[in-house]
Amino acid sequence: MPHPRTSSVAAIAAAGIAAAIAAVPACAQAGDGARPIAIAIHGGAGVIEPARMTAAKAASYRAGLEAALDAGYAVLERGGSALDAVTAAVRMLEDDPQFNAGRGAVLNHEGDAELDAAVMDGTGPRAGAVAAVRHVKNPVDLARLVMEKSNHVLLVAGGAEDFALEHGVVLVPRSYFRTEARERELEEERRTPAAGAAKGSRGTVGAVALDRGGHLAAATSTGGLSNKLPGRVGDTPLIGAGTYASTDCAVSGTGQGEYFIRGVIAYDICAVAQYTHATLAAAVHEVIQERLKRAGGEGGAIALDAAGNIVMDFNSVGMFRGARDSRGRREVAMYRDGKGQAP
Repeated sequence: MPHPRTSSVAAIAAAGIAAAIAAVPACAQAGDGARPIAIAIHGGAGVIEPARMTAAKAASYRAGLEAALDAGYAVLERGGSALDAVTAAVRMLEDDPQFNAGRGAVLNHEGDAELDAAVMDGTGPRAGAVAAVRHVKNPVDLARLVMEKSNHVLLVAGGAEDFALEHGVVLVPRSYFRTEARERELEEERRTPAAGAAKGSRGTVGAVALDRGGHLAAATSTGGLSNKLPGRVGDTPLIGAGTYASTDCAVSGTGQGEYFIRGVIAYDICAVAQYTHATLAAAVHEVIQERLKRAGGEGGAIALDAAGNIVMDFNSVGMFRGARDSRGRREVAMYRDGKGQAP
């Protein structure tokens, strides 16, 4: 399969999003006193060093983030659910080969992609996840099916793919994930393991959303670590570690998965906010800038509460991220601002 041109993907996506937004009643677009809607996305932390980021790459990454952000927001504007919004946003990031998920997943030591994903609906709550799948084009869709069509939360490897076949999920050959960029990255890391950390070979994509009904949801998807041992599973599909949502809080994390697992980072953010009555911003700061950093972990998180407050924070060199809400906020960023703060 030929490597799709990112600019073409972004252009097609933008056209579809524009049409979807145009179909929304004017009162909904302008805001009519209805309950707030909001969405935040991320495309990974511990990403490319600023010195290595060219203008062309930056523009391409921004276009990909904007396309996913607007796709998810369009769902909310139409009155869709938070779960539908995060699934739509993450699916688009999985299809974009720039990001470490789906088509752009990094390769393990044997040269194969092993994919992890999770979704969580704060209402219930309900959750579904898959890990170490090798043929699933959009793992986020399969994770949602696990939640909605089974009595389980997590399915892995061959069992997850058997379940996918039973439910008509699109499967692809392993070669679909072997892009030139990821193959080159794997070879470089095999020669020099430290090269992966320098070039951003780890990463995740994720989204959190709040819909008109006041419901929260979160979704996360990843290829994990470049050159990882076959069978390695990170925090993304482990509910409470990399993905979590309740009636009050939704979180998607990105970074060094083993540290997120040990610290149960996604849940910890919501727990700090709930049990200490801290603001969401204070809770995220406490967990990401204090607890995670103190443990030696690097990464970040996007978080959203039932009032529509969005927080995006990280202790790494950068975190590809975006936010949009019905109050008029719309932004995409990759690094920190001039004051050294994460917006």
